[in-house]
Amino acid sequence: MTFRLRVGYVGWVPHPQFLETAAADPALEIVKIPIDASTDEMVQQLSSCHAYYVMASRDELPKPVHVTSELLAKLPNLLMAASYGAGYDPCDPIACTEAGVLLLNQAGGNAEGVAEHAVGMMLACLKRMPDSHAMMKANTAFNRTQQMGRDLKGMTVGLVGFGNVGRRTAQILQLAFGCEVLACDPYVDAAVMAHADVRKVEMAEIYALSDVVSLHCPLTPETRGMVGAEAFAAMKKRVVFVTTARGSIHDEAALFDALQSGQVAGAGIDVWEQEPPPPDHPLLHHPNVIASQHIAGVTEQSRANITHIAALAFGDVAHGRLPPRIINPEVLPEWKERYRKATGFQLD
Repeated sequence: MTFRLRVGYVGWVPHPQFLETAAADPALEIVKIPIDASTDEMVQQLSSCHAYYVMASRDELPKPVHVTSELLAKLPNLLMAASYGAGYDPCDPIACTEAGVLLLNQAGGNAEGVAEHAVGMMLACLKRMPDSHAMMKANTAFNRTQQMGRDLKGMTVGLVGFGNVGRRTAQILQLAFGCEVLACDPYVDAAVMAHADVRKVEMAEIYALSDVVSLHCPLTPETRGMVGAEAFAAMKKRVVFVTTARGSIHDEAALFDALQSGQVAGAGIDVWEQEPPPPDHPLLHHPNVIASQHIAGVTEQSRANITHIAALAFGDVAHGRLPPRIINPEVLPEWKERYRKATGFQLD
């Protein structure tokens, strides 16, 4: 059974692989909506679509076409929304469930790129690359002892979140650097972590025991603002803090204060409250910070992979199959009935 699925996206796709994979499936019709179109025009075009391929970065996508209850009320034909990446900040899962819309992400598709980026930031901070660079620019880098770094080998690294990226980060740390890896994730069993030679602990132990703390969790109501002044104060003195997760999980002002006091020795920051952050943001100018603009997963391989699996997911729905990586499985009973009415086909 096959149903011609009309898939809309706004602006651009992350990699040409999406269009190439979709073009190979005659059941998919892809609709490009210009990002400079008016809100009414964007909504009108999306209203004719069965699926919405959604930018994962909340500050890149115009707010009126974030997947909210307000937008969904205007899209009666929409059966599914799929994020560009593992994150889905512009999409409200509860609103999708209430509207009977399936929400997907591309979890795991960019795990290698993000994990490598996180470890690279750990190394940069421990080797004092950001402040050495700053000292050279200021013509004060004469005493190399003042720039003495530390080796990652044998350190204890605490991972907050143990999904696809956290697991790959743990593998790199263990195999390449012999690190002891701790992880906190309420949704992953201790046995699963033990199988990966990772010890499941609570957040308090992550903070107390880790030489490096690295965030790998999604932005949710429970993680928003989770790492603030109290958390930084509870961490080991001279900890290195790295985040390739999502902005708003850590408190940027509290991190700056912890860097100023020396509680945090260095920070690698790939994600921000506002993206990109304003050029006068204090963290961008701190000598112990290495910063990037949400690019951990922006590699040729990662982008090709996430777009390929997204196109395959749309193809699954067009051909009467449930796709993987469903964020809101509780919607399935209602969604299957909506699918039957829209396509005439019954899903098991």
